[in-house]
Amino acid sequence: MKRISVLGSTGSIGRATLEIVRRYPERFSVVALAACRNIDLLQKQIEEFSPQVVAVYDVENADVLRARVKGCKVLSGLEGLKDVAAWPEADFVVSAISGSAGLIPTFSAIEAEKTIGLANKETMVMAGPLVNDALKKYNARIIPIDSEHSAIFQCMEGRRVEDIEKLILTASGGPFYGREIDDFGSITAEDALKHPTWNMGKKITIDSATLMNKGLEVIEAHYLFGFPPERIEVIIHPQSIIHSLVEFRDGSMLAQLSNPDMKGPIAYALSYPERLEGVLNSCKLYEIGALTFDRPDTEKFPCLTYAYESLEAGGTMPVVLNAANEMAVEAFLTGSITFRDIPVIIKNILQAHSQKPLKDLDTVLEADAWAREEFRKITEEH
Repeated sequence: MKRISVLGSTGSIGRATLEIVRRYPERFSVVALAACRNIDLLQKQIEEFSPQVVAVYDVENADVLRARVKGCKVLSGLEGLKDVAAWPEADFVVSAISGSAGLIPTFSAIEAEKTIGLANKETMVMAGPLVNDALKKYNARIIPIDSEHSAIFQCMEGRRVEDIEKLILTASGGPFYGREIDDFGSITAEDALKHPTWNMGKKITIDSATLMNKGLEVIEAHYLFGFPPERIEVIIHPQSIIHSLVEFRDGSMLAQLSNPDMKGPIAYALSYPERLEGVLNSCKLYEIGALTFDRPDTEKFPCLTYAYESLEAGGTMPVVLNAANEMAVEAFLTGSITFRDIPVIIKNILQAHSQKPLKDLDTVLEADAWAREEFRKITEEH
């Protein structure tokens, strides 16, 4: 029986993780849960899975939850999230808190020597070198849950790294693949949230629409697998059946295919190195008919270019990229800026930043705070 802690249990990845636990009760049990503020759903999860402890980031909501539930310890704030991440009874931690908020709890899980199913790409984007150093120091391990990185992980398994020429990340292209750039000015948040193949949270769905999500995944792949940016390629694959590929030095390729459903990579991380039976519906290629590919259009979607440039620059640049993007997505969703403003503002913030070496988490947090303040200044002037 594997005992699991889920960070971000009320989000899309957290809910899918609990669905796997629900389906395989003889294999998994839940000992700890953490959420931001959705205490109604968290209460239902507590009643169903009976965890030993939960954490609610929002302190007031944590107080409300304490009055509702009995027999479960309720923690609050960042310290509560860190405690759930490092909970002694947990064998496996699913890191699925959205955005930069997942960084510190994930570090707590590493320092507690946990095996981590990583769905929070921002942890590696913001602090990849620090994460890798900490994994070695504390003998912790990361198994990727992002579908693209899970696919690469599966394709690389048992292969000699020196035989691999490059990693190829696939992207659906988002809802605006093929749309003329002159029409981007009329794009609304409602339009951008209509992803053609995946059902995801709002932030990652907007990132998919701008191709920033793929840029962040390039940075994550670099730190997870150790390949330089020039050997990490992105291709558009609208059907989202091939989740990523590995190309070998002899020109051959391996690809991982399945229907687009996050339960697949989640279940693989939870059960690794085994595979659970019946997780996904069979992928009937004769019904799909054709799998197509295209190069990304970085004129329409420059965020992908900014991610590569930030990775090449190193240091605090990926931190600033991530923070600027988080602020821009939030502003777009609330109607404060337009879809076309997102890459423009991100570029301006990157150009204004003086890169610094990534020494420690304080350096990361300082760069993150700087970028958010710079965003406020730019948008106030705008």
